[in-house]
Amino acid sequence: MSIPAETFFLDPQSQGTFQAQIQQMIAQGILSGRFARGEKLPSSRKLALHLGVSRITVTLAYTELVASDYLSSRGRSGYFVSDTAPEPPADPPQVAPSEAVDWARAIGQRFTGGVVPERPQDWSRYRYPFIYGQTDPALFDHANWRLCALKALGQKDFTALTTDYYDKDDPKLIEFILRHSLPRRGIIARPDQVLLTLGAQNALWLAAQVLLTQRRVAVVENPCYSALRDILTQSRCHMAPVSVDSNGLPPQDIPQADVIFTTPSHQCPTAATMPLDRRRALLRRAREMDALIVEDDYEFEMSFLSPPSPALKSLDADGRVIYVGSFSKSLFPGLRLGYLVGSEPFIREARALRASVLRHPPGHVQRTAAYFLSLGHYDAQIRKMGKVLADRRRVMEAAIRQHGLTIAGSGAFGGSSFWMRAPDHVDTQALTAALMQRDVLIEPGRHFFSAPNPPANFYRLAYSSIPAERIPEGIARIAQAIAALPAP
Repeated sequence: MSIPAETFFLDPQSQGTFQAQIQQMIAQGILSGRFARGEKLPSSRKLALHLGVSRITVTLAYTELVASDYLSSRGRSGYFVSDTAPEPPADPPQVAPSEAVDWARAIGQRFTGGVVPERPQDWSRYRYPFIYGQTDPALFDHANWRLCALKALGQKDFTALTTDYYDKDDPKLIEFILRHSLPRRGIIARPDQVLLTLGAQNALWLAAQVLLTQRRVAVVENPCYSALRDILTQSRCHMAPVSVDSNGLPPQDIPQADVIFTTPSHQCPTAATMPLDRRRALLRRAREMDALIVEDDYEFEMSFLSPPSPALKSLDADGRVIYVGSFSKSLFPGLRLGYLVGSEPFIREARALRASVLRHPPGHVQRTAAYFLSLGHYDAQIRKMGKVLADRRRVMEAAIRQHGLTIAGSGAFGGSSFWMRAPDHVDTQALTAALMQRDVLIEPGRHFFSAPNPPANFYRLAYSSIPAERIPEGIARIAQAIAALPAP
């Protein structure tokens, strides 16, 4: 990698010579870690032209740095940061800003303070990663995704890559969602009723911003997706948590509200599936209150045990349900591609809000996904993942039974995780920390619950990113760690 000449600037207020300033800039860059060993310096001619100094000045500076072992000369190839140059310190001193800002006063609105689950960035280095939402690279169709990405870069699709869609979306991807994804969930929609988003979380944020105000009430499941509570807090609405049971959200317990957020097909995190009669009761309850429902239909593609129930949106006769879908779980989380389906007036406002924040998801990502889906690679991917996840689930269920662990929820249709309950005396935050020392990752469950006094003994075990052959030993380690925690 080459260091661009534009990296360097001379200080007109400096008392040193130009040569000394150049030497100092390069030495500081190496000592701070900005310039790595083996990186090429700009040619003396290019740097001299950029800085407005003579070429001999730059050459002399380089020569001095070679003598000090900061740089090495490779003949006609030029000058490079020496392989034996001084290494930057492990903890470089922090340079205090010249003028302090009172950020406590300057920040007008705070977005920190929410419950952020602990998810190590280096999760893949753990041998037993029972964490949710990550993918196993061995299961992904890298070759065909690469081909679709290259196809989307071709001359034919150049405008899809480079054009600013303003507030619109890739018509090829919208067409696939309308003709294939939604009909599988029993949903019929028009193009003006669909909006692409940067994942399901972005879709939920758009829905909350459009539908809620300080005076409105939003019902959330308890427990629920913790990021949803943060999103609703930002909307400044009133939140009404309603405890779920083995069939999901109970309609009879829902208080007067304006918007109901629910995960009927695969409740997060308990994996409960809402039966058909309860879905109809939920729609009746919403109709009584003249409330809207936001349905997060995550993981419906992972229904490998039996066909999934139709989406709640498919039963919606009066446009009361707003549907949230995503490709993050079925493809990979870093894709950040989801969609909203709703009545045209809602989608129009959500589209305008999205355009004011980020215009639209990247055109190349949209077109690549459109090709991957329309050419049949997506369906093949889902079938492959379903077989592997079904096998991992069987192995995990057997290991859980063998070691006497308790499943609190597992899902009737499939999915990629188990909702677990430890003995009452176990704090799964402490259990998580202990297991990390044993190369095991689990997800403590406290952050899913609404305060106050959330239960501390629930946790989630996922199997999307751990090979089946490692599952028994990982479960054994969890059981051993639980047994080692003293009972009161």
